Amino acid sequence: MSDNDLFKKEIGEVKPIKRKDTVDTYSQTPKPKPIAKKFIEDEKKVLVDSISDNFESIDYFLARDELFYIKKNHSPDIVKKLRNGSWVVEDSIDLHGLTSDEAKLALVEFISYCKQRGIRCIRIIHGKGYNSKNKEPVLKNKVKKWLIQKQEVICFVQAPNHDGGGGALLTLLEK
Repeated sequence: MSDNDLFKKEIGEVKPIKRKDTVDTYSQTPKPKPIAKKFIEDEKKVLVDSISDNFESIDYFLARDELFYIKKNHSPDIVKKLRNGSWVVEDSIDLHGLTSDEAKLALVEFISYCKQRGIRCIRIIHGKGYNSKNKEPVLKNKVKKWLIQKQEVICFVQAPNHDGGGGALLTLLEK
């Protein structure tokens, strides 16, 4: 007995499904409207323009030779908890090798991405400036200024050595 005969014997008589009762959902699904490139560029410009390179603040604090920042009306305990690992780093961004403009855009887009997904604790790797002109840490100083201007940022601390040390910041975002 062939496989086909054995199959027919086991299954029995079969009635074909009528095709007129089926719906072709593929051809009926409306295609999404394309997003204009100008709109995307405008959105990015708004994000970048929300922070300034010329912002001056004296809201930095120095403790144990480590720079940190905490937004007003928040408990200083948050800084200790962030420094001691009470929050797990959920995502990180590495800004090494980017120009200031590229880094600014990447940072604001990353913070927006994290806020949309409910990510609170992030690591921002800005580097120590060893490869920049005069060995000055350009991004390191700018990133701190940019973060202070972001409403979503509650505080930041220098990362522990195993998380980047002086070349990175642990940052806590609002819920």
